[in-house]
Amino acid sequence: MLMFFMNHFHAIGVMSGTSLDGVDIAYCSFKNSSDWSFKILKAESFKYNENWTQKLKTANELSGINLLKLHNSYGQYLGEMINSFIIKNNIDKIDCIASHGHTVFHQPSEKITFQLGCGAAIASSTKKTVVSDFRTLDVQLSGQGAPLVPFGDRWLFENYDYCLNLGGIANISFQNEKIRLGKDLTFANMASNYLASRLNKTFDNNGEIAASGSIDHTLLTELKKPTFFKLQTPKSLSREDFEKWFKPIFDSSTATVPDKLATLSKHIGACLKAIVPNGSNVLVTGGGAHNNHWMATFRKDFSIDCILPENEIIDFKEALIFAFLGIIRLENKTNTYASVTGATSNSTGGVVHYG
Repeated sequence: MLMFFMNHFHAIGVMSGTSLDGVDIAYCSFKNSSDWSFKILKAESFKYNENWTQKLKTANELSGINLLKLHNSYGQYLGEMINSFIIKNNIDKIDCIASHGHTVFHQPSEKITFQLGCGAAIASSTKKTVVSDFRTLDVQLSGQGAPLVPFGDRWLFENYDYCLNLGGIANISFQNEKIRLGKDLTFANMASNYLASRLNKTFDNNGEIAASGSIDHTLLTELKKPTFFKLQTPKSLSREDFEKWFKPIFDSSTATVPDKLATLSKHIGACLKAIVPNGSNVLVTGGGAHNNHWMATFRKDFSIDCILPENEIIDFKEALIFAFLGIIRLENKTNTYASVTGATSNSTGGVVHYG
């Protein structure tokens, strides 16, 4: 049980996901008495303009010095965004700003992970205490550095059997007696958005394109073959994985885009069902929770009890949890579970910058 000298905290969580749809900012309060409780006091999503979308999409192609320049400028950009959010909402109590950053490289086997968005630049812009770079310590401890959200699931959403996040990557966590477990399942919005772009659409709104398609069983079989799906936990996914071995499966298929999207829905459902036993409830959050076809597929084809909370939790749960991770970091307590990441020990992740 976590015991702190203080029991009431305020923090801003900042989340940039792999889907490149923008930045989620959530101002949250946390209380720690016998159990943790939270409130999302204010929250807003900020869309990237085309210039920033392109910069982030091609960041992995930059030279070392240009990547560092972008690291700083993106941190400054986040700082300005956070300042606007603070002013707009008249926020005065802030114990910390916790920024996930935008993942450019994630290769745990090489002990490499890099989240764009310099924490020092955010701190210098906002004049607030900033926690960033949450993954590096765990990776250096031979962990996957992901997923990190299961820590927050354990303390803030313990009433659910399973917590599923459908972002660019689908990840899940659950309690096994006294141990929290979790892992990345497969690609979700990253794959769906890519396929929708083949029809000149940004995303598959409500899963309508997928709903118009049919399952391509040849493609479904191919999606099961990659080594990742045969690996035991811990394991995590990255954009590099998507580009290297997941996207080519779709590119080599002759199925129509609607059929590919329908088949992706079935694939995600199968990955989920392999983890979730009958009779369990699953809290579903992230952008993919708004995909009506995915929810219908999970419920009808796989008999999964999907629970959709209010939209504020669906859209800002990851920003909320990173705010929580930031508070735990400031208290110098464990905020990363080795049982999830496979590291040699639990750790206190995050680099602190005092603005």
